[in-house]
Amino acid sequence: MNLVTPDFGLLFWMVVIFGIVFFLLAKFGFPIITDMVDKRSAKIAQSLKDADEIQARMAAWKVEQARMLEEARKEQSAILKEATETKARIVADAKAQAKEEADKILAEARVQIEAEKQSALADVRREVALLSVQVAEKVLRGELSDDGNQRAFIDKLVDEANQVPLNS
Repeated sequence: MNLVTPDFGLLFWMVVIFGIVFFLLAKFGFPIITDMVDKRSAKIAQSLKDADEIQARMAAWKVEQARMLEEARKEQSAILKEATETKARIVADAKAQAKEEADKILAEARVQIEAEKQSALADVRREVALLSVQVAEKVLRGELSDDGNQRAFIDKLVDEANQVPLNS
């Protein structure tokens, strides 16, 4: 039964040893423990402060990212609009240039057709004149085969030549 009811001597020594241990812990152990707890608490506070700072930066980055995305979309839209306008301008310029070329080619073709027409008319006139001379030659040969007809024809030509006034 000694364990349930301790003797006075055992109780005394237990109190003395407890006091010494408590004194040593209070003198040397508790300051180290409290210092470590304070350091840990400061580290946790700094970590929380850093986490809040990082969270604020992340929010700012999200806002910046959203702004940059919107700016990129606007720039993309402006580039697409400019490209469409440039395409339309190039197509219009090409159409105008093609029309000018077509008009120029048509004008040249008309000039060439007119020149060929004049040339053909000149050839036809030349052929008609040659045929007329050949027909006239054949007719005259037939009519002038006789000497009397030749003299009458020559007299007629001389009379007509005398009637035409001379311009000098």
